[in-house]
Amino acid sequence: MAEVIGKGIVNLAMVQSGQAFVYRQYLGRCDRGAYLAAERQAQAQRLGVWAVPGGMTRPWDFRHGGAGHRNGGAAPAAGTSSAPATSPQAVQPSGAKTTCKQIGSFARAQELLRQGHSYLDRNGDGVACEGLR
Repeated sequence: MAEVIGKGIVNLAMVQSGQAFVYRQYLGRCDRGAYLAAERQAQAQRLGVWAVPGGMTRPWDFRHGGAGHRNGGAAPAAGTSSAPATSPQAVQPSGAKTTCKQIGSFARAQELLRQGHSYLDRNGDGVACEGLR
């Protein structure tokens, strides 16, 4: 990684260390192969964002107010997909949101809420799946 940073490619170094997702919409300006390979390697090694149990909401989905893709999902307009999310409790294979009933644990629901699954807090009070208490 020192070689990459030495060349001034901080973005690629962040992807390699699992500290950033590849935003496929803007790969036309970069070495597409290098970025995608770096992301696959970080995912395989479970580095950074790839180590979070249940996955993480992608930044572009968070900004648009949805739970959207989790680790392993493709970015918007990517036309490709990669491995499934690290936990079936994060997002269903169809992309559907996980329900409180499927989660089954109040503690797990709070963890998912902290990871960005804001749809689990229906009334906006900062507590997910209150019926699981």
